[in-house]
Amino acid sequence: MERDFLQIIQKNQGIIHKVCNIYCDTDDDRSDLFQEIVAQLWKSFPTFREESKVSTWMYRVALNTAITTFKKSKRRPDQNLLTYENFQIVDEAYDTETEEKIKELHKAINYLTGIEKSIVLLFLEDKKYEEIAEITGITQNYVRVKMNRIKKKLKKFMDTEA
Repeated sequence: MERDFLQIIQKNQGIIHKVCNIYCDTDDDRSDLFQEIVAQLWKSFPTFREESKVSTWMYRVALNTAITTFKKSKRRPDQNLLTYENFQIVDEAYDTETEEKIKELHKAINYLTGIEKSIVLLFLEDKKYEEIAEITGITQNYVRVKMNRIKKKLKKFMDTEA
């Protein structure tokens, strides 16, 4: 069982990293969240019945863990605000204008709620509404409604920042 679990984590660790990157602004916080997600995955591994894809199960556990951690951190008065400088994206394929737009998008995403961040992350991962609904535990119709509201929120925020 332990070997199977480690293989799944190794093969799909990108999911955990993506969730950690969207919810945390420092390397230490990302590392802590990564460890917490792996611990939660290990706890729930014996009950994973393979009725859904491994990636769906991992996203669900990772996002629930991140949201819980995110809610706890929101209660702390000493929380630092994220700045777009925290999201330096280096890729030679991007031009300066594209990089600035990505920074603006990440800055805007920071102001979303925990569930909204989850939906955006999955949407940006090209997940279908049906899979987003399964991962987040909300109805497919509500995912569509939330996504439309999120798009408006992000557009409004990015338009005011421009």
